[in-house]
Amino acid sequence: MSMKIYNTLTGKKEEFVPLEQGKVKMYVCGPTVYNLIHIGNARPMIVFDTVRRYMEHKGLEVNYVSNFTDVDDKIIKKAVDEGVEASVISERYIAECKKDMAAMNVKPATTHPLATQEICGMLEMIQTLIDKGHAYAAQDGTVYFRTRSFKEYGKLSHKNLEDLRGGNRSLLVSGEDQKEDALDFVLWKPKKEGEPYWESPWCEGRPGWHIECSVMSKKYLGEEIDIHAGGEDLVFPHHENEIAQSEAANGKTFARYWMHNAFLNIDNRKMSKSLGNFFTVRDISEKYDLQILRFFMLSAHYRSPLNFSAELMEAAKNGYERIVTCVDNLKYLEEKAGADGMTEAETALLQEAKGFADKFDEAMDDDFNTADAISAIFELVKFANTHAGEQSAKAFLAELKQEIVMLSDICGLIVDKEEEGLDADVQRLIEERQEAKKARNFARADEIREELLARGIALKDTREGVKIVRL
Repeated sequence: MSMKIYNTLTGKKEEFVPLEQGKVKMYVCGPTVYNLIHIGNARPMIVFDTVRRYMEHKGLEVNYVSNFTDVDDKIIKKAVDEGVEASVISERYIAECKKDMAAMNVKPATTHPLATQEICGMLEMIQTLIDKGHAYAAQDGTVYFRTRSFKEYGKLSHKNLEDLRGGNRSLLVSGEDQKEDALDFVLWKPKKEGEPYWESPWCEGRPGWHIECSVMSKKYLGEEIDIHAGGEDLVFPHHENEIAQSEAANGKTFARYWMHNAFLNIDNRKMSKSLGNFFTVRDISEKYDLQILRFFMLSAHYRSPLNFSAELMEAAKNGYERIVTCVDNLKYLEEKAGADGMTEAETALLQEAKGFADKFDEAMDDDFNTADAISAIFELVKFANTHAGEQSAKAFLAELKQEIVMLSDICGLIVDKEEEGLDADVQRLIEERQEAKKARNFARADEIREELLARGIALKDTREGVKIVRL
């Protein structure tokens, strides 16, 4: 089965054919770094990291670029409030963002460009647009893009220019009244007192938001790319404006496939600080392993709206732990197994198990349906729980385990937890529980079990002894 991607540009699923055989050029819009990232930021990070992982699993070489917007009104405001340079704020939150990404097992991009380091390229592209008649400088030095000069404007959001007039999110700067047309948007704007600025042929100032990604994508991936991705809130105006700028300047199709993930709601409402339902990734990490957040994000198709709630996170925790426990049990059985060679029956069972991997691939080939892909992993877990036992061959157990770990890894889910050492206090409690059971003091044994559970350690009594499971 060929890989199919739903293309926002055409409104349908299309077979994915990269520009260059075996290679993929992919650009994903990154966050504006003025605070800790929130769980809405986390969804595209996790979704498109998984897309990348699957493509790499299929043997494709992915050049994955995701930027940090490190100059913005919100960054400047926070810097003013704290009495520091804007770069202090952006550097702080880039570092914090990378910590959260690592905790969610999001792979670093091939390149993480910063807007402030690409100003020269922005000046060059803006000048090209002026030279081609697609942009103009107002009297105060603000540079605008002539939206109507790009005849295909609106092709991504599937609206005509008049529909877009009411929704345009132009940057509010001095000189707005100097626009030739209300739909024109900002490429460069004059500095305000106390703001960072750069020299330009038009005025001392800084770039508009949209020009950043057009320039960074061109520099690190080329004038034409395979996939441009981000949240659905970026379709208009950001991605629409990127297309206009890039194609007007370069005279080539900007991106062949446009992918957008749907919104994340909190308790069926839009996330909002005023509603008291705003959560950062760091907030969630205080209650859950961020692998559980990743599992939750992948439990629905990326184009489906996703509702975040305590109940759904608990369900995700249970689902994730079900896979981890299966892998842990297989490791335990493998360690205890005597026979190395597989029986004919076990060889046949492994062939049957590979059918779940085929189902996984079919789901991912169909526009990266991670919900169905995870269902295939669960089916494999059930199969393993049914057919793996104390009499199983070591090789059979090892291959079953490896199949589950491999499919989970494609989703970025870490399910093979390395055994961690127990501190002395925990070890003492385990030994005390064993003594309490021997003395038939079951009340104390149960108390210790509950205390260890509160510390994230479960004890399972087996015929071979006490098995320790970290939760």
